[in-house]
Amino acid sequence: MSTRTITTRRLAVATVAVLALSLGATACGSDGGTSSGSAASSSASPNASAAAGTGTGSVPKASGTLTVFAAASLKETFTDLGRKFEAANPGTKVTFNFGGSSSLATSINSGAPADVFAAASPATMKTVTDAGGVSGQPTTFVRNTLSIAVPKGNPKHIAGLKDLTASGVKVALCAKEVPCGAAAQTALKAAGLDLTPVTLEQDVKGALTKVELGEVDASLVYKTDVRADAAKIDGVDFPEADKAVNDYPIAALAKAPNKDGAAAFLAYVQSPEAKQVLTTAGFQAP
Repeated sequence: MSTRTITTRRLAVATVAVLALSLGATACGSDGGTSSGSAASSSASPNASAAAGTGTGSVPKASGTLTVFAAASLKETFTDLGRKFEAANPGTKVTFNFGGSSSLATSINSGAPADVFAAASPATMKTVTDAGGVSGQPTTFVRNTLSIAVPKGNPKHIAGLKDLTASGVKVALCAKEVPCGAAAQTALKAAGLDLTPVTLEQDVKGALTKVELGEVDASLVYKTDVRADAAKIDGVDFPEADKAVNDYPIAALAKAPNKDGAAAFLAYVQSPEAKQVLTTAGFQAP
């Protein structure tokens, strides 16, 4: 056999070997890509499970008891969201403390144990933030506007803010330090009106109850409260309400006993499901 023939055969064998190695590498690369994709799916599953009802895959799974301090105007929607959150996070119990935002802030600053605070104004939240009581930055999750609550049928024929100043019309307002009271003062100032109420309430539900009981002819409350109580009262919208829109911030608290639960609840409140509940109730998206 000639030297030329041997050389040709060796080249052919080498070429086959190179091709084989190339195909093997390609096959390995394909297998590696599939394995990597499976691993990614596998690693994503726990996060997806942990985020059930929270709207984000990076939030810890909630468990145990979660205590939420929330503005009185959030009572109906947050009670509903609490039930949905518990269903999405078995073993979790959400307890609420609803009230005037300013009194809730005072309780938190005095050491009351809580995991989450949802206030009806940034100014109220700031009192907790300034005291070092908030973990991270508060987030505005909804907005709310005022409406005039009147008894069914509107017997005094109230059509706007000016009618609240008429002789013989009894009006309930929230106290000025309460977010709904501060908003009422802003609206009245925008209308150039001076109003003396017959009672000042410490939260919006208190002002609404005065109308329900027939103790007053009208009260300035949030539009969401009018909608929630539509079976008992009527609402009258007025243009100056656009000058007194309240942002609602929410935050986890620095001394939260249930930090994972707080993070999960904050994420859930900002999820599409929760936003649907809130906007249906009359809140505005931020």
